[in-house]
Amino acid sequence: MSDMYRSKTMDKISENDIGSKMKIAGWVENIRDHGGVSFIDLRDMYGVMQVVLRDTELLKGIKKEECLSIEGVIERRDEETYNPKIPSGTIELEAKAITVLGKVYKDLPFEVASSKEIREDVRLKYRYLDLRNKKVKDNLLFRSQVISFLRQKMEGMGFMEIQTPILSASSPEGARDYIVPSRKYKGKFYALPQAPQQYKQLLMVSGIDKYFQIAPCFRDEDARADRSPGEFYQLDFEMSFATQEDVFRAGEEVLTETFKKFAPEGFEVTDAPYPVIGYRQAMLEFGTDKPDLRNPLRIIDVTDLFQKCTFKPFHNKTVRAIKVHADMSKGFHEKMLEFAKEIGMGGLGYLEIKEDMSYKGPIDKFIPEDLKGELADRARLVSGDVIFFIADKEDLANKYAGQIRNELGQRLDICEKNAYRFCYVNDFPMYETDEETGKIGFTHNPFSMPQGGLEALNSKDPLDILAYQYDIVCNGIELSSGAVRNHDLDIMVKAFEIAGYDEETLRNKFGALYNAFQFGAPPHAGMAPGVDRMIMLLRNEENIREVIAFPMSGTAQDLLCGAPAEVTEKQLREVHIRIRN
Repeated sequence: MSDMYRSKTMDKISENDIGSKMKIAGWVENIRDHGGVSFIDLRDMYGVMQVVLRDTELLKGIKKEECLSIEGVIERRDEETYNPKIPSGTIELEAKAITVLGKVYKDLPFEVASSKEIREDVRLKYRYLDLRNKKVKDNLLFRSQVISFLRQKMEGMGFMEIQTPILSASSPEGARDYIVPSRKYKGKFYALPQAPQQYKQLLMVSGIDKYFQIAPCFRDEDARADRSPGEFYQLDFEMSFATQEDVFRAGEEVLTETFKKFAPEGFEVTDAPYPVIGYRQAMLEFGTDKPDLRNPLRIIDVTDLFQKCTFKPFHNKTVRAIKVHADMSKGFHEKMLEFAKEIGMGGLGYLEIKEDMSYKGPIDKFIPEDLKGELADRARLVSGDVIFFIADKEDLANKYAGQIRNELGQRLDICEKNAYRFCYVNDFPMYETDEETGKIGFTHNPFSMPQGGLEALNSKDPLDILAYQYDIVCNGIELSSGAVRNHDLDIMVKAFEIAGYDEETLRNKFGALYNAFQFGAPPHAGMAPGVDRMIMLLRNEENIREVIAFPMSGTAQDLLCGAPAEVTEKQLREVHIRIRN
């Protein structure tokens, strides 16, 4: 290291350097003036060093967050001023000369040490200052370590890292594309890839056995706490001659080892093999295809029981029930009813099971005795239980039951703490009916292999066909989706035909795969765990933007560099675009 600005970084200076001449460089974290003697806490990326200034003239004009190079001698601190919170807490630098490398010209928008408490839009506008905060910066250092480990792990498992194009063709499936106008080809557009889907499949056709990359993906979606608008990164991987189970084993290996290595101290991680839950079972038992297994509550179906009953609000509806063993006050029930109405439910029925196994609750009088016996058997009720009922159309009953389950888990504080609980959700439906048009369309990835192959496509009701599709879910957050890919041209043509695409459209829109599958495509499968979400979970952050260096705001704006922004008329003309009012 050249010692023009510094002899060593803060982490490399120790008691062994006492008596040595030294230059250090960094930013002024704090200034303390004690009359005849002053102190500066100087921070670099690696640590903080206390600087003592016995010549107070040296301090003249120095401001917080200025970038300095300070020359002096390392000495031992007085014992009563030791700082056990920092590695350099027993030593200090006595300053002999100070050079200002970077001035601060105006008032700071916030104190760096407390930037995490500042409004997010201000933090993002001055992100370079926010990143000086140790907690914020440590998230980036942590991210770097995790990505480095993922690379080593994938290479150790025999995967080869390959970069796929950023400028690609627009795809009609999935989220909205970001489109890029072509200067050379008037009226034509590139698209930023929502995922490297087609390219990684083409790599398998090329004879690459196992591919991976830390892939940037671009989707014009709205932000959520666990989704960054615009762009995100995923650990994208694909394997030839592989089944669903082969991908499960690979996914488990990399995720279990990553989470065990980087989880906070005392956290438990699900051991492989992960539980596998079918989509229909997940929707029934958890009310969602993203189940949080830390919550011990399960939802049961009691629809058939209530069809034998005259209670009109439950008649001809899907009825779900959640059993809880807990003491609940009248106030608790009122709060749960309030929550149910907030999420759109008309009400929330419940029954309390008393010591003599009699029932108490607002709907007790509407349920005949023999039905109560059946209900007790079905739900395995014991005294002290409370059972809640959710009734609506099937999709809404599932959704509401899932939300009531989550709320009960939180309010009763019964969810497992300090744990990462993984599962696979598989057997997703291949097709669904579009609510607006009534037409059949793909539920998820159109490139998935249908279970039962061509025979199923030719003979079954499309809504009964399942796909070899799967998700990895951790603590209620979808970490990854994946599938066994459709590599057979006849199956591909038929699958797209059912979804309303004729062969000509297939040839035009997905020409690369359509053509490649005519030259001996191997069976292949893969998945893509989200890197940002992994790191968000491992750092226990509530918001994904905390683990991204320069995130967009929740309104999809880059407040730092001012994107999106207007461009000049000349730029628009070059790419043959006119803005319509």
